[in-house]
Amino acid sequence: MRITAKVDYALRGALELAAAEPMTPVKGATVATAQDIPLPFLENILRELRHAGIVRTIRGADGGYMLARPADTITLADVIRAVEGPLAAVQGIRPDELAYQGAAVQLSEVWIAVRANLRAVLEAITLADVAQARIPGPIRKLAENPDARTPH
Repeated sequence: MRITAKVDYALRGALELAAAEPMTPVKGATVATAQDIPLPFLENILRELRHAGIVRTIRGADGGYMLARPADTITLADVIRAVEGPLAAVQGIRPDELAYQGAAVQLSEVWIAVRANLRAVLEAITLADVAQARIPGPIRKLAENPDARTPH
């Protein structure tokens, strides 16, 4: 899986909001500076997160951005889907909608398994988990596996 800059920035921006004082708007420039994200790019991402119901905006001098619901109810998968669409797609097609022929006929099953594993991680961890350094045990165990850190 290739994680785009957009997904990385969306998660980092959402995590800054999750770490902020509850019900306190945070300026986009503050989030951008804290995470070293170009402000125009971040503002476009925050707009997409707002349309997805993850972020809300508060207008005025004391306004800014804040999570639209509690951080412990927003999964990393929610944020990724908001800015990129489905977690796993092959040429823009959902794995369960693919049809291959010949020797590749079972390839769709592989892509479905990949999607299931992505979901198993990304739907099991919330913004609050990451912001508060509470990575769930099964996910921490996967990350601690020495093979997980090899560059291939």
